[in-house]
Amino acid sequence: MKKMLVLLVVVMAALSAHAQEMYLGGGISLWRNTDLDKTSFSITPDVGYELSEQWALGIELAYAHKGEEISTNAFALAPYARYSFYENKIVRLFLDMGFGFSTQKAKHQDAVNGFEIGVKPGMAIKLNHQFSLITKVGFAGYRDDYFRGEGSGFGVSVEGENISIGIDYEF
Repeated sequence: MKKMLVLLVVVMAALSAHAQEMYLGGGISLWRNTDLDKTSFSITPDVGYELSEQWALGIELAYAHKGEEISTNAFALAPYARYSFYENKIVRLFLDMGFGFSTQKAKHQDAVNGFEIGVKPGMAIKLNHQFSLITKVGFAGYRDDYFRGEGSGFGVSVEGENISIGIDYEF
């Protein structure tokens, strides 16, 4: 037990020595359909740890509520590895590679579980030393009843309706 504890301390110290920063971010969305008198929203907090200037590990949590004809609630957990392949003083381009698990339940229906595995390209625009505007555009990979998807299958989606925008706080 003591050897495992010492090993864990050494690994954490090594990671801390090379880590740049941790970040906390995410996004929110809100949509009001006045014709149906329904409101939909989502909240997606995100936390990550930079291992080096190019690599980071993170996890995104999501909660979404769709207030359509049949009200639906969804939860998701999506760990990822972020590879930054270009950076200057203001802009950083990256790929989030990971997988996600979701469960969604419509009112008076059984829950539907799903997953996704794939790549999401993104861009970070540095606003100052601690804040960045983050955008992810599209998805390439496989989805099976994932709460954000169109059902099951392989594909690439880069369209205006598949853009997410959020803020990251680095500390």
